[in-house]
Amino acid sequence: MKINKFEDILSWQKSRKLTISIYNIFKDTRDFGFKNQIERASVSIMNNC
Repeated sequence: MKINKFEDILSWQKSRKLTISIYNIFKDTRDFGFKNQIERASVSIMNNC
């Protein structure tokens, strides 16, 4: 399997789905510090795949 762009990497695709799930789960959370930290962590996973 040839990878032409980073979107082709399976781990990036899975971490993107995780990030979308995290954002949906915490969308109504009022603890903005916690929410921000969790969302940034999920984006960090996606960026480091």
